[in-house]
Amino acid sequence: LFFAHGALWRAIDARLPENDLGRAHYRALYFIARQPGLTITDLLTLLGITKQSLGRVVKELEAREMLVTRPGNRDRRQKELRLTDSGRALEAAIFGVLRDTMSRAYTHAGQQAVTGFWQVSEALVPPRERRRIAELGKDAG
Repeated sequence: LFFAHGALWRAIDARLPENDLGRAHYRALYFIARQPGLTITDLLTLLGITKQSLGRVVKELEAREMLVTRPGNRDRRQKELRLTDSGRALEAAIFGVLRDTMSRAYTHAGQQAVTGFWQVSEALVPPRERRRIAELGKDAG
């Protein structure tokens, strides 16, 4: 598990320094791309990092014009996050590397193994967090 996880991240790690980004930046881009309008609070929960760390990441992505924040529709005190065109393009390019790496592994392993992999992966997620994961794709678009 650790070796596979490391190999998967190494596949995209080469793309991050080209843009002066780290993994936390990419993880933020990834989740915001899948749920535009995600709030700072929700992103904090998803990433499991400190508010200070997320603040630094958001500030850097805003300064590079990859991300914009705006007051929430339901609660004006909340900040909603959306990617800019350049943020979406960068996230898509990096995700493409991740997708291609996974695709090669899936092809190598075969459908039965892929199905088993997803079943094990889902079982590793605590039940209380599965609903949050399911919600990620609902508002994307």
